[in-house]
This record gives sequence, C-alpha cells and structure tokens, in this order.
Amino acid sequence: MKQEVLAEQLVDWRRDFHQYPETGFLEIRTASKVAGVLEKLGYELSLGKEVMSEADCMGKPEEQETKQHVKWALENGADKKYVEYFAEGYTGIVATLETAQPGPTIAYRFDMDALPIHESEEADHVPNQLEFRSGVANTMHACGHDSHTAIGLGLATQIAENQDKLRGTIKLIFQPAEEGTRGAKSMAEAGVVDQVDYFIASHIGTGVPHRHFVAANNGFLATSKLNITFQGVASHAGAEPQEGKNALLAAASAALNMHAIARHSNGSSRVNVGELHAGTGRNIIPDQAVLIAETRGETSEINQYVKEQVQSIVDGAAKMYQLDYQLEVAGEALNCDCSLDLAEILKQCATSHPEMDQALLESNDSAGSEDATYFMERVQRNGGLATYCIFGTELAAGHHNEKFDIHEDTLLPAVEILYQAVEKLGAKER
Repeated sequence: MKQEVLAEQLVDWRRDFHQYPETGFLEIRTASKVAGVLEKLGYELSLGKEVMSEADCMGKPEEQETKQHVKWALENGADKKYVEYFAEGYTGIVATLETAQPGPTIAYRFDMDALPIHESEEADHVPNQLEFRSGVANTMHACGHDSHTAIGLGLATQIAENQDKLRGTIKLIFQPAEEGTRGAKSMAEAGVVDQVDYFIASHIGTGVPHRHFVAANNGFLATSKLNITFQGVASHAGAEPQEGKNALLAAASAALNMHAIARHSNGSSRVNVGELHAGTGRNIIPDQAVLIAETRGETSEINQYVKEQVQSIVDGAAKMYQLDYQLEVAGEALNCDCSLDLAEILKQCATSHPEMDQALLESNDSAGSEDATYFMERVQRNGGLATYCIFGTELAAGHHNEKFDIHEDTLLPAVEILYQAVEKLGAKER
C-alpha cells in the first residue's frame, strides 16, 4: 500500500472509531473490526478470554449492560464473525506475526476505549463540521485512543506488507479499558508479554508540541482507583435519630481525612475524592454512602503508602459511626520506568523522519497515570526492555475535554516511526 493511500486509510479508521466510541470492556464493535482487519492481513489472533485473566479485570461493567451493548454493536457495524469472542466484555486482542527470519520478539500496545463525556456540538468543532462526531450520547474519544487504534492497524499493515524484510516475532496488543487504569493488568497477568524482548507503548498528544517526539516518558504516576461504600442503618431523623447509623457522616469524615494524609518525603503523591453519593431525603438518616476516590504516587511504593492510609481512614470512619464498609480497587497502575537503551533507538527513528522537528530522549514531566506500566514492568522483570513514547500533535483542546481533537497529519508519521523501530530492533541481538 502506497503511503498516501495508507494515510487516507488511517484517517478513515480513526474517524470510524471516533464516530462509534465505546468505553472500557465494552469495545465490542471496535475490537471486532480490529480483529477483522488483522485477520485479512494474515496475523494469528488470540482473543478475549484467551488473553485476559478474568480474576484481574477491574471495574468491569455488569453483565446486563454488556449484553445490551453487544446488541448495539451488532446494530452499528460490528464484524459479526468476531463479536462472540468479545460478548462477555473481555475485549483484548493479541495479533502475532512470525517472520521467516529468527530474531527478537517485539510487542506494541494500543488502547481502544473512549470516555463518558458528551462531545461538543458546537459548529466550529471539526468532528462536527466533517460529520464524524460521536454518535453516542455522553461517550466520546476525548483522549486519542481512536487514533491509537488506527495507528495500530496502520503499523499492522506496514509490517504485513514488508514481513519478508523483517526478523523475529511481532506482537500487536489491542487493550481495553485503559481509562481508569483497568485493562492492562488482566492481559499482563494472562502472560501476553512473557516472551517479549522489546515492548513499546505510545500515546498521541499529552502536551507534547506538534511534530515533536518523546522516546521515554517517565512522568506517569502509580495510581489506585477506589470505590468505597459505607453501609449503615436508616432512621427517621426527627423521631428516632438514635436508631440510625449515618453512612453520610462516615463518608464525609473519611473524605476530609483522606485529603489530610501526610505527604511522603521520597516523592510526590496525590489523593482525590471525586464523588460522594449519599442520602434520599432531608429527614432520613442515610444508610448508604459511596465515595469514588483515587490515590497516586511518584513511585509504586509511595502510592501504596497513600492507599494504606486511605484504607486505615476508611476503617476508622466505619468504626466511629458503627457501620460496615466495602473498599473495591476499580483500577490500578504502576509508575513508569523506561528503558533508555530502547528509547534511544526510537529517538533515532524519529530524528531521521522528515515530519519530525524535534526528538527528545526522555521526559520526566508529570503525565497522569497509565496502566501500560503493567506490561512494561513484566517485560523488564523478565530481562527485556520497555518504553513509553509520545507523538506530539496539535490539539483542539486538552485531553478529557468535550472539544478534544487531534491533528490527523500525526497518524502516518507515528506508524512510520514505529515501523522503522521494528526494522532496527529485528537486527539487534538479545
């Protein structure tokens, strides 16, 4: 496929995924279409539960929601041949291509999920102007994962068309539920990167300027996403207040004390209570309260410290108000520690690309959290190298914003740089 044709195909894929966004573990239409393309390209596919540990799926939707979404996917262009593999919400894909020549195993990760955000309907919003705005209310690709999925398919295309020139084994991992840091751990625990020598994850945007490239982004914080439920006893607030056990007060006490956790001397940390839901009426003592919270740490050890403090505070608040509680870990990620030897090769690929103005080896700027770190840590623990790179792009608005949009000219260079890395890494000895 000529590069100008591939460039058009990348835009078509990206706009299709953008128009039909799906949130974590519900990427049934997306995954089915990805699988269909990969099969035609000649990849060996492992799908769904084959590549995901059920015990390690965090924050998965209820069965009924998944069933309803399967119906929506089939009504909106899903590849019927593959829907059955993803129908229970295990939407991971690993595509493997064995070249004819011996060499290392190289893996790339691409995330597929969207966010629960209603996309802008304003007239100047480009997806609205060009008629590929999200067709799903309160759901949109506001972080670029539609672009990541398209880049993954573009890379798959280039690899398949040039496999006679390549060495080793290439694995393309299409991951569900990166938002909320929920999907990678289940795939890592299923062993999908256990034989990998080189692992590369990537992202578009994140504040990196257009036509700039970062080969090793170490700024991702370790994190835990926590759903906390307090269960008390309801009572009439005027007639029998002594009979009630107030879950709202326990939650409020916990929330205030969580934000007072002492910081750690070894690095930065974060804690945030983003939601508190409680109560049904002004004269009813609330019998249930739910906190949606998160912790973060510059290292996984610091995040664990903050998480343990939260657990202690929640336990204390429950005892103080004499009620029960449940604490669910709904998502988690490790801190990022890139392998600079691998990053140097990617930097060389980007430096030689005519569309790149600047290639930076390493950045430690804070960049939220990312669960690709589970893949990275597992590869590195087994003796391999791993990095997380960033393709800068012009953004219409920041990530997780209703007007988020990317510069589509970034798609083809991203594919070409990642492909060039396959060539360079295949020639190396491990």
